[in-house]
Formats: sequence, structure tokens, C-alpha cells
Amino acid sequence: MSILNDEKKFALNWIDKNAERFSEFHQLIWKFAETSLREYKSYEAYVKFHKEEGFKLIEGIAGMPTAYLAVYGEGKPVISTYTEYDAVPETSQDPVTYRKTLNPWQAGHTDPHSALGVGALAGACATIKTMKEFGLKGTLKVFGTPAEKICVAKPYQAARGYYDNLDACVAWHPRNVNSIMYETTWGSYWCVAFIFTCDEPEKWFNYSDLPMQARCPGALDAVCLMYTTTKYTKESMLPHTGSWSINEAILVAGQATADNIPPKLGIITYAWRSSSLAQQEQIWRVLLNNAETTAKATGCNVTPRWVTKTRTGLFNKSLADLAYDNMVLVGAPKFTEEDKNKAREIVKNLGYEPLQEPFNEKLTPPSDYEKQRRNSLPPYQKKSGSDDYVEFSWHCPTVWIQVYVPSLRVPGVRLPSWTQYALCGMKGVIDKSIISAGKTISGTMLDLILDPIILEKCLTEHKVKTSEYIEKPLLPPDLEPPIDLPWPEYVTTVRGYEWHVGSFKK
Repeated sequence: MSILNDEKKFALNWIDKNAERFSEFHQLIWKFAETSLREYKSYEAYVKFHKEEGFKLIEGIAGMPTAYLAVYGEGKPVISTYTEYDAVPETSQDPVTYRKTLNPWQAGHTDPHSALGVGALAGACATIKTMKEFGLKGTLKVFGTPAEKICVAKPYQAARGYYDNLDACVAWHPRNVNSIMYETTWGSYWCVAFIFTCDEPEKWFNYSDLPMQARCPGALDAVCLMYTTTKYTKESMLPHTGSWSINEAILVAGQATADNIPPKLGIITYAWRSSSLAQQEQIWRVLLNNAETTAKATGCNVTPRWVTKTRTGLFNKSLADLAYDNMVLVGAPKFTEEDKNKAREIVKNLGYEPLQEPFNEKLTPPSDYEKQRRNSLPPYQKKSGSDDYVEFSWHCPTVWIQVYVPSLRVPGVRLPSWTQYALCGMKGVIDKSIISAGKTISGTMLDLILDPIILEKCLTEHKVKTSEYIEKPLLPPDLEPPIDLPWPEYVTTVRGYEWHVGSFKK
């Protein structure tokens, strides 16, 4: 059982004293709303904040300009966490109680990762302030991990050895519950880009005795055919049982050619989630066959370009229980009546009767949360969904703390997503979640630093599990991250702030 000792009291008080500073920093990141692998301003802000707090920074790690490693202290134990700060295209929403945005195509924070990063930052800073105040030994590492929405940073960092020799990882995620991820952990996420190029369209049809030449289908037809072929063959990928999914995104759709000139470039990405690596491989085989067949049918060449591959998650009960003990000490986020009135106003503006208590201010024991997750899964399935934090779990004991962020409910009604986006950008409202997460993270870290018996229990469980079976990094250490692919981003031109698709290497 975790106790509220002097070290934790100091850390929790420090977070309270600096709450306004973290609130302002969250507003900064939330307003930047930069998309995956394009989080330049957010990255600079985090690096500056870490340096001001006494961390040593290694910038641009694992080949990603928006990834960093912040280090404080030296020696054992080595405790880690991570920040995230990427936003999602086409989810822009102003922090008001009605639907409003300057441009609906701009990015916005959905989960929100803006809060995730700042909560982890608060917990890490409180921990190092406490280490300094009480002379505690050990090392704290904070990884800046961009592009979680496409699960890129952590698999590349893991493959290059950045997570080797860690003793524990204490992480969190904004959620609709106050609890801890328990035995049913996340599954695997893979993503690949198929790059179709029509390099020699003249070879499609070239008989000199015919008056006209046929037009090569080209890269636009390749993307369209790949899209429809995969929709048809989705039925043959895996049985309709358990929870697995596949989604596509078109990065380049044979952009702007004229007359009879065939489009030369098309790029479509596929991202798929399942509960095992064997299932992931089966889906990949179908996709690759579809791509090669499509290329032949459209007069194109195809180059598969791996975006990412994550492993599945490894559960550590000892660390999960420790984190929940600290969550009990800290308590769930407590929202003010002003916060609740904003939520009620949103519901009224949508034409519904608001609940008297719109927010979740209760703690859910991990065992109860586990039962809730199991309700929608078949008995044999132990993993579901995906998140790239799982990369830490094969290198050290890892916990995923769940802290409630403001979201709305109306019985029998599915409310539009913008309602949560708005609440999570409202200064004061979202701050309650950030502070609760930061305190729970710091309390858990301090227990691991202060009590070697607790840490050894977590490490022993991890060693036992990984001695039976271990998933190694799935990406080769020399694979360059896909920072050059034409991911959505926003740039400033003479026309203003606008959408842009950049250049990339084939």
C-alpha cells in the first residue's frame, strides 16, 4: 500500500503551486495543433520547458526532428515516461459551447494528446524537484514521442535501443474513466504506404501502325483499384471474430496532370490493428498481393514503405497496483460548478436536457475496469486495440494510467465529437485532468525511487514473463522513420495559414 510520505507531499504541493503554469503551457500546445511528424512548434516548446527545469536534452532522436530525450540525474533506478503532442487533421474546434472553428479542415486535439504531454511533463518535473529537494538518487528519462496517431516514434526509438536498461515506465492516457489498464492490454498496430509510380507509361501500348496510342491507366487508377480490391478482400483477411480493424488514407491521389498524360504518382497507406502478430502478418500478405496485382494491372511500379510496426502489450500487475494506490491517494479530477455549467450549456445548445452531474468524478478499481473491457471481447482474446506505448512494456515494467478527461453523455444519444474537443481545450476544465495525471505519475515514480523492494517486485514479474516469451522490436534499427512522406501539415505562405503536401523520397 502506497503512503503519503513527505516526498510525495512535496511533489503534490509543487504541482499545485505550478498548476497555472502547466495550464498556460497546455493552452500553447493545444492551439499549435500540429499533425504527426510535423509538430515543430510543440517540440520547441517542450524542449525549452525541459531545459528550464534542469533536464539535459538530446534533440532529434531516432531520426525524427520532433523527437527528444530529456534526462535528469544519474545511476539507478532509471525511471521513464513520455510526452505526446500530435494533433489530428480535420478536427478543429474552438473552446466554446457551440460548433465553431475558423477552418474545419485544420487539425485539432482529439484524445487530447495536448493534455497527455503536459500531464506527463508535470509528473516528471515534480519528481525531479523532489529528487533534488530530498537528495534522492536515480535517473529520470522523459521521451518526446511525436506521431502517436500513426504509432511512429516509439517503435523507432525502441529499435535503436533507447528503451534498453530502463527500470520502469510510468505513462498515462486521457480516458473516460479513472483507472489503470490491467490484464487486457493493447494489441498491435502496423502501417505501410504503397507508393505507385507510373515511370514508363509509353510501354503500356506502343504499336507504330496504329493511329493513336492508348493511355496508360497510371497512378490514380492504381490507388483507386488498390482501395476497392482491398475492400473486397477484407472479407478474406481474418475471421469475423474478436476486434480487428483496417483503415486506409490516401496521401497522394495522382495529383493534377492534364489531357492524356497518366498520373505518375499515387500513395495510399493502410493501418491495421489486431490482437496478435500472427494476425498482423496474415493481413500484410493480403495487402502485398493486392498491391502487386494492382501495379501490374495499371502499368505502375509499387514500392511498399513501412511506416511503423508495433508489438503487443505486456501487463505488469505489480506496477499497475502501485499506480492505482497512488491514484487513490491523489483522487479523481474534481470539477468546479463553473466547469459543469459549460458542459450543461453545450448539451442545451444541442437541444437536449443536460445531466445534473455531467462528469465522471469516481475511481474505478482496475479489476472492475478489466471486466468492462472484457464484456465486448471473446474469452480467448487477451489484447485489443492499439497504442505504441506497448513498445516500452517489453523493455521494462510499464503501466498505463487512465485519467478521465471531460466528455459528455446524453442517454440514448451519440453526441458529436466536437463537444469533447471543445471541453478539452477549455482552460480550467481540462486542467483538472492534467493535474490529477501529473500527481499520480509523480507519486508512482517516487515509490519506485524510494523503495527498492517495490521496484524489485515489478522487475521480477517482468523478468518472469519475458523469460517465457518476448516480442523483440519489429523494425530494423537502420530503418529511417517516414518523416519525408507527404503527411498532412499546415504552413504559412503569402496566402496565409493553409494545408500543404510536401515532397518526399521514393
